[in-house]
Amino acid sequence: MSKTIKRKQLEEWLQDVDEFEKPKILLEQYPTTPHIAACMLYMIHTSYDDIKDKYIADLGCGCGVLSIGASILGSGACVGFDIDEDALCVSAQNVAEFEIDNIDLLQVDITQADLMVAYRKKFDVVIMNPPFGTKKNEGIDMQFLKTGLDLAKDAVYSLHKSTTRNHIKKKADEWRVKMDVLAQLRFDIKNIYKCHKKNSVDIEVDFIRFSF
Repeated sequence: MSKTIKRKQLEEWLQDVDEFEKPKILLEQYPTTPHIAACMLYMIHTSYDDIKDKYIADLGCGCGVLSIGASILGSGACVGFDIDEDALCVSAQNVAEFEIDNIDLLQVDITQADLMVAYRKKFDVVIMNPPFGTKKNEGIDMQFLKTGLDLAKDAVYSLHKSTTRNHIKKKADEWRVKMDVLAQLRFDIKNIYKCHKKNSVDIEVDFIRFSF
């Protein structure tokens, strides 16, 4: 599809993407909201022309909202990677309901470098909403980012907690990649786990573009 699609229209379509049936806290399975997904994808598409006809990887794809949104905006093809079979089942159902035929789904632990070496520099662009590393997974956000940079030829687009911005900038400098904070968004985390005390919590997140 073309750039004439409006962001609001994309967000409305993404409202139909089903979320996790039984989210797993240790995997930090917080669904990417249609609003955030639409904001991310629309900017990638209209400001950087990094979706139309591009070969895209979606790391930690979960229920597939970013992959599906990219397909709606005209991606050439997309591969969604996730460690969780249950999430991939939901994603497959979503892809089928949207009648999309250019999305493939793979069950793999993307933090295992030896499993991902076959995909090195195979994708034009990587998009992701990685775990933030708050539930016994400290540093997993950087593992996701490093894998994304290994897979992408042109750019990686990712969400990270704003409080980690300085740390991420140091890592980007170390890896010799350019880092641009495109927007600061509010990630609405709903009360979906027993440990949650509030109905929802807004977390400030940076939408970042990494390029070579």
